[in-house]
Amino acid sequence: QVQLVESGGGLVQAGGSLRLACAASGRTFSTYLMGWFRQAPGKEREFVAAISRSGGSTDHADSVKGRFTISRDNAKNTVYLEMTSLKPEDTAVYFCAVDQRGWVLSRSPNEYAYWGQGTQVTVSS
Repeated sequence: QVQLVESGGGLVQAGGSLRLACAASGRTFSTYLMGWFRQAPGKEREFVAAISRSGGSTDHADSVKGRFTISRDNAKNTVYLEMTSLKPEDTAVYFCAVDQRGWVLSRSPNEYAYWGQGTQVTVSS
């Protein structure tokens, strides 16, 4: 079983920055592929970024590429999402998620079995 605790969401002006963190329980964090997703009201859950077990490989959605960066610190059992140049369309609930069995990075939420509670990011214009 995996439990995830997210932090760092909030209200920010367009052009600003936020750093989200997701701390995972357990002693096998380094075996997990990790992902970030977001969901706006009335919209489907959308892939944001994913990272390999070692952190050596990442994948970012085109909508956030160049602005958002996923990273992880396995010693702290934590994955991060650094968000810069935020836009109003980035407003959503952001979720971190765990893919325990995957061998390649996935953009599909169906591949992720465990999810955090979500943290609200609101970008004003």
